Amino acid sequence: MSKILLEDYADFLVEIAPEVKEVLEATFQDAVRVISPAGLKDYLDGAKALCGLGRGNDLVMTYLEVMPQMAKECGEDIIPDCVTAAMKASSMTSGEVIILLLSTLPNVARHLGDAQLVRGYLTLIHQLVSTAARGLRPMLMHIDELLSKLTLSGLRRWANFGAKAYRRDYNNLTSYFSLESADSRAMLERERRGVLFIKVQRKLNFYLRALWGRDFFIRPTGAEYTDFRPYIENKILYVPDALDDIKLSDDQSIEGLEIYRATVAHMAAHMMYTSQPMSAEQLSPAQMFFIGLLEDARVEYKAVNEFPGLKKLWRSLIMLEHEEPAEHKTMSILEGFALQLLDEDEKGNDEQLNKFAAKFHEKIEANQDDNHFAWLMGVELYNIFEGRKEVPSLRILERYRVDYRDDNRIIWQYEDINWDKGVEYVAASQQQVRYEVSPLMMAHEVDCELAGDDAQVIWTCTDIMRTYEDDLSDDAKSFNDAWGKEPVSDPFHYQEWDYQIQLHRPDWATIFERRPPKGNPEDIENILTEYKPIAHRIRQIIDLLAPAGVQRQRGMEDGDEVDINAAIDAMIAIRMGEQPNPRITMRNVLNTRDLSVVVLLDLSESTNEVMEGSDKTVLQLTREAATLVSTAIEGIGDPFALHGFASDGRHDVQYFRLKDFNQHFDDDAKSRLAGMKGGLSTRMGAALRHAGTHLHKQQQKRKLILLVTDGEPADIDESDPQHLRFDTKKAVEELYSTGVLTYCLTLDPQADTYVKRIFGENNYTIVDNVEKLPEQLPLLFASLTA
Repeated sequence: MSKILLEDYADFLVEIAPEVKEVLEATFQDAVRVISPAGLKDYLDGAKALCGLGRGNDLVMTYLEVMPQMAKECGEDIIPDCVTAAMKASSMTSGEVIILLLSTLPNVARHLGDAQLVRGYLTLIHQLVSTAARGLRPMLMHIDELLSKLTLSGLRRWANFGAKAYRRDYNNLTSYFSLESADSRAMLERERRGVLFIKVQRKLNFYLRALWGRDFFIRPTGAEYTDFRPYIENKILYVPDALDDIKLSDDQSIEGLEIYRATVAHMAAHMMYTSQPMSAEQLSPAQMFFIGLLEDARVEYKAVNEFPGLKKLWRSLIMLEHEEPAEHKTMSILEGFALQLLDEDEKGNDEQLNKFAAKFHEKIEANQDDNHFAWLMGVELYNIFEGRKEVPSLRILERYRVDYRDDNRIIWQYEDINWDKGVEYVAASQQQVRYEVSPLMMAHEVDCELAGDDAQVIWTCTDIMRTYEDDLSDDAKSFNDAWGKEPVSDPFHYQEWDYQIQLHRPDWATIFERRPPKGNPEDIENILTEYKPIAHRIRQIIDLLAPAGVQRQRGMEDGDEVDINAAIDAMIAIRMGEQPNPRITMRNVLNTRDLSVVVLLDLSESTNEVMEGSDKTVLQLTREAATLVSTAIEGIGDPFALHGFASDGRHDVQYFRLKDFNQHFDDDAKSRLAGMKGGLSTRMGAALRHAGTHLHKQQQKRKLILLVTDGEPADIDESDPQHLRFDTKKAVEELYSTGVLTYCLTLDPQADTYVKRIFGENNYTIVDNVEKLPEQLPLLFASLTA
């Protein structure tokens, strides 16, 4: 794909200067690793547009070097924004300033930590170019120091002050933006915040991982307006880009890091303990506020039960005394009531609210997993204040002064579809529900017996379905057998590694186990007959690797019993006045193999293609190789499973169990091996993790996944070619850390470009002659397990 792109821009490459062409050739491979084909087109279009500005080659070379770094930091969608910013600035400032702007962008992205904030920074640059162009160069030269102390909103206020104060005083304007004037330093200290999110982001990630054992996506956002509250959107926690320390007294304060911890812990509790959102239909905003207050108390109750230390953290922030009185008396009551809901021992002055809090604590244990309980209690609390005529306006309610809590948008569900999310998002958010029902319900109530596996509701019936004919013939069948369809397992969810943000996407890929249709077991017998000359070599493998059972080891100093022959030789040596051999004992040793294996077959669509240099398809060669290696392992006696996989996007990774560990390589396994078919894509990381799950259930100490594939990881919903490569590499590393070795046997002649980076230096083999695959696979297994 990258070669085709370069060919499309052949005319452009011929026209550009040699030094620019050299930089492009040097950086293009780095760009390919982090930018998708569509992003590469934007990347090259941007270079072409900047060439047309006529601002010199240095500008284009800087752009070519910087954009791959920006794509890695913020994603490739930021590239058009950077090009647009440079084009806008070109009419108002010099090429050197634009070069400085582009060269500092990676540092800016690292400080801001979010693509949306970087776009806000580019907007600020455009404003400054038009209002204080002479201050832009000195500001860019000190941008690293500025962003190490200021948020984006703080930088905007600092820059706007200088631009307005010294608009016509060019000397002082330059001095201000160079951080040389007293006003500049004073304004910098005024806008400086206590703790910048970007400096504590890793600590917060580790903090949540330590609590709940999983990763959360945390992003900074500008908290520029008065009523800002943290929020959760698309499973991402959005928190302020900076927080000030809270001073309690001259020698006591609550650090901004502690406030961050309280905030992200509360938001993570929502994600962990909210199984489904509540309907917001027919509720007023005030009612939603009171229900949200009780839902906050419910999730905090569950979190405190698991991690008691969180109560002290949240309590310290709820109990803060505010300098200014509440705008409405109900708000101060509710702020104190939040403490009563958190701590059962707290009592207030309002007897009615005390009874309500006691009722909450009395029932919460039995209803802690039911957010409908919070809905009912919230409406009841609203009715209490409504009966007193003490419900304030929505504007006042939104200024609720328990600042670590989010705005609760995650707990609500609205009937209207948000078309901006797209159909794929809506479909992905619908979770499948499964019920086990009786044969009577299955027979009379099913609307569509042949619904797909992606149906919203699936009924399963484990009993036998009998008909009148079955009673006569005594040949009853299950529901799936009656329809000729194999059952599908419950979904298995696995995380997936995102190399751009260096975090796992939790529960990202979904695996369904399927049984492939059965074929003719005689086809497998025909394969054994066809490769009869190789059978002698396989028997040699079996003889060499088969466990020898009990072996007697002689010539030991400290054995289990005396070796009579060695003892006699020692006595003879003593009688002859010679030094005897002290190794006169022997030991009986049980020589067994302690190995379990999963042979994992890639069954993607590409396996239906005929391999170059052969008249057989990849699937046929894979079936033959799997037959021979299964015969060898079966003869040795190692427990092994024969599995395959294909994928249709991250929501449907299909995993086929052709033969399980507790099953012999019998006619049933052979028929499934004969019936396997190729189709769909190759989401390799999820399949490896699931194979590792099966291996971890085996008691053997040594565990091996032998992967047979014909290409690199890929799937229809991933346009970035590097994403699934990095995820597979991460899956291999995770399995190795748990004692599972992954070895790849690939038929892809172009695999040199990626297979070594994924599987490691000595953990792969590229098959040059595909005709020899059936012979090479058993030999490879022997070399790995000898």
